[in-house]
Amino acid sequence: MTDDRKTSLRAWDFWAAIVLLFASLFFLLQTSAIPFFKADAAGVDSGKWYNSAALVPYVIFIALLFLSLGLLVIAIRDGGAARALKSCGLSLDREEVTRVGCIVIILTAYIGGLVPRVDFILSSALLIMALTFGFIDRRNDTRVVVGVFVVVPALYATLAHFDRAEWSKPHDDDWVALAAFLIMVIVMVGRALKLGQFNRIVWTTPIVAFLIPTILVTAMAFGFRQNVPNRGGLLFSQIEYHYYVDIRPWLQGQ
Repeated sequence: MTDDRKTSLRAWDFWAAIVLLFASLFFLLQTSAIPFFKADAAGVDSGKWYNSAALVPYVIFIALLFLSLGLLVIAIRDGGAARALKSCGLSLDREEVTRVGCIVIILTAYIGGLVPRVDFILSSALLIMALTFGFIDRRNDTRVVVGVFVVVPALYATLAHFDRAEWSKPHDDDWVALAAFLIMVIVMVGRALKLGQFNRIVWTTPIVAFLIPTILVTAMAFGFRQNVPNRGGLLFSQIEYHYYVDIRPWLQGQ
């Protein structure tokens, strides 16, 4: 087989890997709605984790995920990804791949791990902080660092509170997310001071990152009467409590 023919086949492998990757992630997300660590029937524990209906789908789609990742790695290594993207008018360089890859990983961790389990204000502040820090400091190592700050709390929340019944009960994952946010602020300020680039954008970023989701969730919950993710979160539970106990009676003249 000629090199050109091989590269052409690898380009098709690249697109196939992308489709399989998204398909496996979609079905894994759907499967997560099925209880895994216990199988309840009418409130009675009817089996162990190995009897769960989610076991077989997890095995199938996790295997499909690894196969798609393996095919994707082979396609990239053999030049198929570059040809596939070039045919669409796109280029493939290391910096661009790192940037796009970090954004995808951060958003996936936010949507799949943080939002369902972690306080919405904290998880959104962490996301905004990470994206802004990555935009301010455009070095590849910074993008990897901010990705780690989002992925680690998401992984902790997912592993520690995988079952849907535990999503809004404990606050340990909220504290982990808050710690990641504060450490990321320290890292960003430290790097800015070291490079002599400490400016208004740097010191206002943490404030804006907290204010935006706080205003949004408050307007959604109390202004438009809409449901918000994880109402029992560390911060929102306090906001909700003081609204109904202190602020609302005061507004009503009581």
